[in-house]
Amino acid sequence: MKDCFQKLMRLLRSDDGPTATEYAVLLAVICITVLGAMSQFGDHMGNLYTIINTTLDVF
Repeated sequence: MKDCFQKLMRLLRSDDGPTATEYAVLLAVICITVLGAMSQFGDHMGNLYTIINTTLDVF
């Protein structure tokens, strides 16, 4: 038990644990932003492709 506690304390004192957590949070924020942008622009692009397809069917 003492060995596990020492390993945990070493992890909390090292810079690797907090840095990895910060990168994980940053990656999550970027992913959420990209998904939100894709959903907003996805509807617009779908409508644009429909208009182009309809226009090309005329010719």
